[in-house]
Amino acid sequence: MNKQQTLGGSFSLFGKGLHTGLSLTVTFNPAPENHGYKIQRIDLEGQPIIEAIAENVVDTSRGTVLAKGEARCSTIEHGMAALYALGIDNCLIQVNGPEFPILDGSSKIYVENINRVGIVKQNAAKSFYVIKKKIEFCDEKTGSSIIILPDEQFSITAMIAFDSQFINSQFATLDNMADFATEIASARTFVFVREIAPLFQAGLIKGGDLHNAIVIYEREIPQADLDALADSMQVEHKDATKLGYLNDSPLVWPNEPARHKLLDIIGDMALIGRPIKGRIIATRPGHTINNKFARQMRREIRAHEIQAPNYDPNDTPLMDVNRIRELLPHRYPMQLVDKVVETGANHIVAVKNVTANEAFFQGHFPQEPVMPGVLQIEAMAQAGGLLVLNSVEEPERWSTYFLRINDVKFRKKVVPGDTLLFKVELMEPIRHGISSMHGFAFVGETVVMEATFTAQITKNK
Repeated sequence: MNKQQTLGGSFSLFGKGLHTGLSLTVTFNPAPENHGYKIQRIDLEGQPIIEAIAENVVDTSRGTVLAKGEARCSTIEHGMAALYALGIDNCLIQVNGPEFPILDGSSKIYVENINRVGIVKQNAAKSFYVIKKKIEFCDEKTGSSIIILPDEQFSITAMIAFDSQFINSQFATLDNMADFATEIASARTFVFVREIAPLFQAGLIKGGDLHNAIVIYEREIPQADLDALADSMQVEHKDATKLGYLNDSPLVWPNEPARHKLLDIIGDMALIGRPIKGRIIATRPGHTINNKFARQMRREIRAHEIQAPNYDPNDTPLMDVNRIRELLPHRYPMQLVDKVVETGANHIVAVKNVTANEAFFQGHFPQEPVMPGVLQIEAMAQAGGLLVLNSVEEPERWSTYFLRINDVKFRKKVVPGDTLLFKVELMEPIRHGISSMHGFAFVGETVVMEATFTAQITKNK
């Protein structure tokens, strides 16, 4: 089972803010299980904390800006991308100003420091949200779109297009987050010369220079105008007749801008609040559509908070009916598990096919057959018993008995023709023969029942 992760220690980074030009320090700290990402403005009274979730984004015009009350923090996406791509689930980030330092305009320095302090596994399970159907968000005005499709892991393809001879059309793909450090992290943010003057007039990019952004000069302007821009950015003058990239350092990759857009997507998806298993295909992405999509994903997760396990009836079961009979004493009409399709150290997934021939349907009820709730609980408990008994020697010499049943909820009727899928998890290690478990029962993607129960494992005399 995948576990949540946090940092092995704290680290601090220093530099100027891209938009404010202020000298800033940001510190990344380990955090406890289920903490998520939180940003603390330690320079403000009361040191307010902003939860790093999509709903707290208040501006996306030139980066992602989070806010809670009067506390704001911008230019967070490069740091968030590094955390998310490297599998960090819990982190408290402290900053002494209104934005993260821009550093070199990429995630490279964040990644280097995360690797330096190390990553620590925690006890709580990592809660993936698995994409099971196509989800799409489109902006007809800009032509931007983001689609997410089912996949076994989180992967992204980003496609960009600009009215520029230098980056007219580019794409970048990251199939495995394990390659983020080498393939994406060093991709720097970029800006066109034609955008710089309006940004300065808006009071932004006061800390921008040729060391923290790729500057693209694709339309010739008078030498005096280019010199004035250079002076405002406090960089050396360039020849106005030579179009191209103004940076002294070359591009890391020919498609570095597309790779940086992919980096930004990862940083903005970090605000979903849960790791995703799915493939994103983004066309002309930007922080605005990224955030709208992240908000849509959070709504989707809330609507399907508990996900059914993946079940393919074509797969060979881990336990068939014969193996189940070796472990459990139950026989017709009380054997209520047909097969087991998944097991782990602390969980099991089992199947019960509900047919019209079940004995209990004769009286429950003749005109409206409904599977009794008590038998749904019994079937779930049998699945839990299989989890426990499969780990002991001579399982036929052991039995399990209910001690307590709590928090039972029946959400939907179970009727002939349904396939019940049970997922049962140990809530804590077995002690003195006592086992506490929590389980969900699904029909398709719908939760039909859940319960918490405690059982005693006893050796037969």
